[in-house]
Amino acid sequence: MITQAIILARGLGTRMRRAEPTAQLDASQSAAAAAGQKAMMPVGDHPLIDHLLSRCADAGITRAAVVIAPEHEAMRAHLTAGGVRRVTVTCVEQLEPRGTADAVFAARGVVHGDAIVLNGDNLYPVRALRVLASADAPALVAFDAEALVRLGNIPAERVRAFAAVELDGDQLIGITERPADGTAVRWVSMNCWALTPAIIVACGEVAPSPRGELELPDAVRAAMAAGAVVRALRSSEPVLDLSQRGDVATLALALRGAECRP
Repeated sequence: MITQAIILARGLGTRMRRAEPTAQLDASQSAAAAAGQKAMMPVGDHPLIDHLLSRCADAGITRAAVVIAPEHEAMRAHLTAGGVRRVTVTCVEQLEPRGTADAVFAARGVVHGDAIVLNGDNLYPVRALRVLASADAPALVAFDAEALVRLGNIPAERVRAFAAVELDGDQLIGITERPADGTAVRWVSMNCWALTPAIIVACGEVAPSPRGELELPDAVRAAMAAGAVVRALRSSEPVLDLSQRGDVATLALALRGAECRP
């Protein structure tokens, strides 16, 4: 059973910073949006990161390394404040936003053994997290693209930009970043991984992708090329996404009445 997580919350929040005249945000939400700090977006009585940690705790996670920027002082203060928490949090700095592989690599000093890796601006279903934490690493949750649109708050055009995954039974055999031709795909990745220490270390060895970033899937592909078998755990449950200001209202509606105990 995996009991630790790496949560990627370093992103620049470029889309979140963009003005959306139709998005109705209160003062605290507007401040979080202007700062691009999606994980600190207030949703109900808690910021988004608390809702994610609460779901992690429900799945059996007891420790989390949250990767932040050096200037994310408010997030650090919130996550390390006193009080009873089900998940013990350590904040890890990624000095520059160099990509997901670099963010994972930044956490190598505080993570010991297998760990699940999650985006800080997504709320994953507890069942999927529990199955992932129970799996032998390495593993990936492959999400049904149609279900993400039908059941969650993610529009179809956004899902088409996600990495497409190719499966053979319960095994991952390929992952393609953002198919350029817009081809419809069945299964996609939302950065919901279980990684071994070897892959976490390998995240520091990848070369920049064509987008100029250090990508986590490249470290996984290198492990597969060296003989690693990556399990694919299929999920047809929704994932809630916070990418831009218009997502705040749908997220708040979906979480209305939800218990949050990070």
